[in-house]
Amino acid sequence: MAKLTKSQLLNVLAEKTEMSKKEVAAFLETFANLAYEEVVNSGEFIIPGIGKLVKKNRAARMGRNPATGEEIHIAAKTVVKFRVAKAAKDAVL
Repeated sequence: MAKLTKSQLLNVLAEKTEMSKKEVAAFLETFANLAYEEVVNSGEFIIPGIGKLVKKNRAARMGRNPATGEEIHIAAKTVVKFRVAKAAKDAVL
């Protein structure tokens, strides 16, 4: 199977769970919103067997514009990273 689109994912999950596509879409939307809230509040959100979303602070640094070669200042910011669980790594190998 190739890369799943959102509608294909909804179809597969609806078939496997015997839920309607609307129910599956609502569940995924709620799940995503819960993940975002937890990352903001606690700094991480764990999805058992798959991995976890982790909030990281990036320090300010100097970068380079690849087109001109000019050095530029890149401001500090907060980003979200995904760490894959060992079970997911082992399942792929």
